Amino acid sequence: MDKSTARSKFLDVFPELVSDLETVTKEYGMPQDAIEWFKRNLNYNTPGGKLNRGLSVVDTYALLKGYKSFDDFEPEEYKKTAILGWAVELLQAYFLVADDMMDKSITRRGQPCWYRVDGVNEIAINDSFMLEAAIYVLLKKYFRKDSYYVDLLELFHEVTFQTELGQLLDLLTAPEDHVDLSKFSLSKHSFIVTFKTAYYSFYLPVALAMYMAGVSDEKDLKQAQDVLIPLGEYFQIQDDYLDCFGKPEDIGKIGTDILDNKCSWVINTALKICTPEQRAILDENYGRKDSAKEAKCKQIFKDLKIDQLYLEYEEKVATELRSKIANVDESRGFKGEVLTSFLNKIYKRQK
Repeated sequence: MDKSTARSKFLDVFPELVSDLETVTKEYGMPQDAIEWFKRNLNYNTPGGKLNRGLSVVDTYALLKGYKSFDDFEPEEYKKTAILGWAVELLQAYFLVADDMMDKSITRRGQPCWYRVDGVNEIAINDSFMLEAAIYVLLKKYFRKDSYYVDLLELFHEVTFQTELGQLLDLLTAPEDHVDLSKFSLSKHSFIVTFKTAYYSFYLPVALAMYMAGVSDEKDLKQAQDVLIPLGEYFQIQDDYLDCFGKPEDIGKIGTDILDNKCSWVINTALKICTPEQRAILDENYGRKDSAKEAKCKQIFKDLKIDQLYLEYEEKVATELRSKIANVDESRGFKGEVLTSFLNKIYKRQK
């Protein structure tokens, strides 16, 4: 299905969901100025990104049902699938609004972070809560009568908790204002990226589509998870690699992981194999807001051939994932094609 059509069709659903949420606030007797604030929060923070997570729900559902075009969807069927996608995007918006405050970030998606918008400030904390709560308002309205309604609720609650566990370990391990590389390790990095990214970015969209498509046997959900979680970890390691070694013109941004004291795969791999002399240089220069110190770290990474180690890792993990996908049991309706489509989007990406 055409990507631009898919995105346009998906975006067309969002204003109706904002209207649904507005109706609920009116039923509670909320004053109009507060309603307008909530709508502004929704529109500013939810639909502006790549929408990959939300669109993945629709794509996965279509693959499971064997649909070749949008004409195969019944109108209400597409709408419900898109609503699940938007629920994932609301979860993403909730995380980002809160995360930007914790990280004191300046911009997000080419515009000021929500808390930096005139007049918002600390109200953004409550606004992030409202973005999360909106998920459950919409699930109740559209899925309450479905047999898998409780499964959807439990899935969102579990994945939210998992993501917050990953965020907590990240904040404790690598605060931007206090550098201590002794806290870093590849095992911590694996936990952080698995819980902070992989569950909600990769497993959640697929599991939601599986529940709606009626392909929700525990064995099928485990088959999906067994590929999607390591795939999500690979995606983040790839992101870490590109931040350090990618060209800004290719990846669309200037990497800042070294300056920001990020607990990335690159620094953790370097710490595992560096000499005592190289470790001393990293201890002295990593995580400092200084381009000269950043350059010293990059030179160590170059000397250690971290870029070559990444390429070896990429081939190894891709081979392992293809093997797992080849052994997927499709007897209950799950399709390995779902997992292959995710791997193909990520393998060898440059941005």
